[in-house]
Amino acid sequence: MNAKRLANQPAGRSERSIIHVDLDAFFASVEEILDPSLRGKAIIVGGDPARRGVVSSASYPARAYGVRSAMPMAQALRLCPDAIVITPRHHEYSRRSRAVMAILGEITPIVEPLSIDEAFLDVTGCERLWGAPLETARLIQRRILREQQLPCSLGIASNKMVAKIACDLGKPRGLVEVPAGEEAAFLAPLPIERVWGVGQVTAERLRSLGIETIGDLAEWSQEDLVRILGDTGRHLYRAARGIDDSPVETERERRSISQERTFGHDEGDRRVLERTVLAMSENVATRLREQGLVAETVRLKLRTPAFATYTRQASLPR
Repeated sequence: MNAKRLANQPAGRSERSIIHVDLDAFFASVEEILDPSLRGKAIIVGGDPARRGVVSSASYPARAYGVRSAMPMAQALRLCPDAIVITPRHHEYSRRSRAVMAILGEITPIVEPLSIDEAFLDVTGCERLWGAPLETARLIQRRILREQQLPCSLGIASNKMVAKIACDLGKPRGLVEVPAGEEAAFLAPLPIERVWGVGQVTAERLRSLGIETIGDLAEWSQEDLVRILGDTGRHLYRAARGIDDSPVETERERRSISQERTFGHDEGDRRVLERTVLAMSENVATRLREQGLVAETVRLKLRTPAFATYTRQASLPR
């Protein structure tokens, strides 16, 4: 398990200490636990390809062939024809997820599940219990592996946005810490697509301005970005500097369960959009079942490349 720190010096005391935990190839990892003979093989967990099924999860050997979540199963099997296809066992995934979330809840009560396989933790002020945030993250990683046999990656930073990006860069089985005050330096060399909400159209527009990396973006003033991009410019100005004030929200504070996906390019194919919504709906439904909850309202949000947001919702019969 690799642990990385941006700077060699000890991390300074920050206002907040946020950890992002993400279980690596969660569904596929659970299947490997249930059948150890699957370890190291190309596994695709998903629906029946003959019925327009989609990929729910893929092991890293399958991902090496280009297989990704929400991809049509038929396409995934063309990319990786020798893959082992497994029908999802949502009850088992829910049980494992509950066990992992229970471990996180023993570290701090301030836990925000993002989906069945990832969560944010606010460990600010927990040093006397568990040590520095890096040691806390190592403890979490060890416990999840020891108690649930599940590999995971973690990112540590002073806010949620940077912690998640750090976690993503460390996968699989990684642990990346961004010391407080080093957020902008950490983000600087990354491509602008790493900024939350930046898709292909916005990225191309920024590149037309000579902006290739987040560091390039950080050199622009807020006034210039707003003049060129409107309200989007304010978001980009803060994001490029690693600024994110959003709190870690516990389930008790949240009144909704949701999942979002930002495409790496503009996607206008209705079939792709429908498959993506189906895959996300299945994940949200799994989280509802694992918490013993029912939904009263379903809400769909669509955000365009220009950051215009459209929503539709419908109330469900009781």
